Amino acid sequence: MHERLKAEYEAVCELNHESPFELLVATILSAQCTDVRVNKTTPAVFDRYPDPLALAHAHLGELEELVHATGFYKSKARNLVKMANQLLEDHEGEVPTDLVDLVKLGGVGRKTANVIRSVAFGLPGLPVDTHVGRLARRLGITEEEDPVKVEMILNPMIPQHERGEFSLRVILHGRQVCFARSPHCADCVLNDFCPSAFDF
Repeated sequence: MHERLKAEYEAVCELNHESPFELLVATILSAQCTDVRVNKTTPAVFDRYPDPLALAHAHLGELEELVHATGFYKSKARNLVKMANQLLEDHEGEVPTDLVDLVKLGGVGRKTANVIRSVAFGLPGLPVDTHVGRLARRLGITEEEDPVKVEMILNPMIPQHERGEFSLRVILHGRQVCFARSPHCADCVLNDFCPSAFDF
């Protein structure tokens, strides 16, 4: 799977960002939202709040308005302000690299932390989103539904330095070919060994 997808996709994060801080903001906003929608939203957010200091002092109502289109805007705005304050108080305004530190930040779970580690810092991290979980189950790698358990099963199968790229490629495949409903099995480069191929 890993080798086949390598030949098919360039491993790119589709969230627009120019720094670890911007990626952190964008990833928090991406929960239950498409990357396309987030990319339409973040330019105004980054313009108004270019760094943790500005974001930490954001007026909640104004921030809610800016992130409204991403859904769950009240909790996302609260999490963004909390995260920015934590960066200032605990990390001198810098985005930490350790998973343990990242998951303590407002709005950051294990998946988001792995995105930051792998994309922003080139460190080992295998984000398991709905696409990664779905494909792992369809390919018979696991029956687990819990993203953390799926990650623990996949991690030993992928070289540490390639885990982030693997996740990005699986996500792209899930978005372009292996859809949740009506996957395009005939177009799939994994269809000769996928136990779910042509079952839909």
